[in-house]
Amino acid sequence: MKYSVKDIKMADSGKRKIEFAQEHMPVLMKIRERYKKELPLKGIRISACLHVTKETAVLVGTLRAGGAHVALCASNPLSTQDDVAAALAQDGFEVFAVRGATNEDYYKQLNATLDIAPHITLDDGADLINAIHTKRSELLKNVIGGQEETTTGVIRLRAMAKEGQLKYPVIAVNDTPTKHMFDNYYGTGASTLDGIMRATNILLAGKVFVVAGYGFCGKGVANRAQGMGAKVIVTEIDPVEALRAHMDGFSVMTMNEAAKLGDIFVTVTGCKDVLTPKHFELMKEGAILANSGHFDVEIDVKGLRIIAKKVELVRDNLEKYSLPNGRHIYLIGEGRLVNLAAAEGHSSEVMDLSFSDQALVSEHIVKNAKSFKPGVYEVPKDLDDWVAKLKLETLGADLEVLTPGQRKYLDSWQEGT
Repeated sequence: MKYSVKDIKMADSGKRKIEFAQEHMPVLMKIRERYKKELPLKGIRISACLHVTKETAVLVGTLRAGGAHVALCASNPLSTQDDVAAALAQDGFEVFAVRGATNEDYYKQLNATLDIAPHITLDDGADLINAIHTKRSELLKNVIGGQEETTTGVIRLRAMAKEGQLKYPVIAVNDTPTKHMFDNYYGTGASTLDGIMRATNILLAGKVFVVAGYGFCGKGVANRAQGMGAKVIVTEIDPVEALRAHMDGFSVMTMNEAAKLGDIFVTVTGCKDVLTPKHFELMKEGAILANSGHFDVEIDVKGLRIIAKKVELVRDNLEKYSLPNGRHIYLIGEGRLVNLAAAEGHSSEVMDLSFSDQALVSEHIVKNAKSFKPGVYEVPKDLDDWVAKLKLETLGADLEVLTPGQRKYLDSWQEGT
């Protein structure tokens, strides 16, 4: 078996977690049942760079059930659940993931995942796609398509496509409704607060909670923080989103203003340098910083380390920075994804939707490979609707059905007042 994990002896613990996740991912397990019979991915090699969690284990198990050969690495150095990685390795998967990997080890693991010469890439942050285009271009001839499941990655891919640099078709799973309306909103909202609570055990009620970015992820974080009793401030660059935050009842201001008021700061923008030394110096004693964007560039951690007089680890995943002005601020999870660095990521129920999308999109790529050209594509609406309908069934919810008269009315224009 070919793998790189922390300790293969942790496999039993990981297996129990995977079994628990399977029980809470009924849509993906339904797809697995069909894949076992039809083998739509037979002979297909898939390289996946995803957060190595129990939910990801259910996805790669489903892809293998469909006939695929899957190799997996982590998409973040602090997001790997080591016991899950061990369980996958014991089960015969090529998995290269160790929590706390150095930058050098991270890219060794990523390249090991690419060594299978994939037909399909599954990305969370576009690192596989980037590596293939810049360092492993010899692999391009094998690739028939890819997938991207996070906002930051899609931003990178659209930039590549705009410049004519994207050499194979990629489907933006992140942008499909059953992903971004649920994973980004409900998943990020809940798991971000989970990470903050685990790392600090603070009371959110009454705190001033600053959310940088009011996209689907930011909306989820802001609303859940408000639900916990926090006073929420939103910073935004988009006038429409800023107006919506205001109408949703939140204070809207610049980060220069918010930095003086916040007790807790969460960046979730997909951009860099959202919190910088000029903001750190304005913050109150004991301010807590967390990032829920994919890459660890939203908080200028390097700049924070440069100005800090002292840095000490005070709790698991929580560092205390002593500033020249005599104040202290706290950073969770090294400024990496707080919901995975300090918690377990999104719930299985939410990932059931996102990973069902990914499983079905893999099949879609194989079936339609000859019709795709390089570019960024949307998930077909019929696939998205099917996932939503099946999820509703598992929840015991029923849909209304249009009558022939209603359908005719909606398809016509003649009938009016």
